[in-house]
Amino acid sequence: MRRSDRDRRFTQYVVARSPQLTRTAYLLCGDPHRAEDLVQIALTKLYLAWDRVDRSDTIDAYVRQILVRACIDESRRPWRRREVTDGQDRSGMPGKETEPQVESAVFAALRALPPGQRAAVVLRYWNDLSVEETARLIGCSRSTVKTQASRGLERLRAALAPTPSTSGAHDE
Repeated sequence: MRRSDRDRRFTQYVVARSPQLTRTAYLLCGDPHRAEDLVQIALTKLYLAWDRVDRSDTIDAYVRQILVRACIDESRRPWRRREVTDGQDRSGMPGKETEPQVESAVFAALRALPPGQRAAVVLRYWNDLSVEETARLIGCSRSTVKTQASRGLERLRAALAPTPSTSGAHDE
């Protein structure tokens, strides 16, 4: 394969998939700047493996796996635990189609989830992956994915449920 053809196909893939990858990374880590870094890590690794994965129909799964693992690796670094951003600047994030206050509440609730629950919820429900695919990406059993996703959804519902003081205001 000629290098120019290889680079052209890689560039087409990056242009087409970067917004979704960035959004997934943001949902996984909760920080738009860190999300961009994670996507760059994933795309760099993809470029190095492009000749091997270019002709397969599993490129998206391969990149998501790199993205999840990079996010986990980054979260384990000691300096990462000290540097926490407020996560409020989402101006560069693709896919902003909801009202800002609703989006802010959802993202805040998602950021509050433990990393395992957040990864299970994002991969299962944002990326619409099966339990098996999610388990493979995270590196755990199917039952762990089911448990983490269930607990994550339960916590999200509790965090996003209307408070008693605001729910009664509309009943009159």
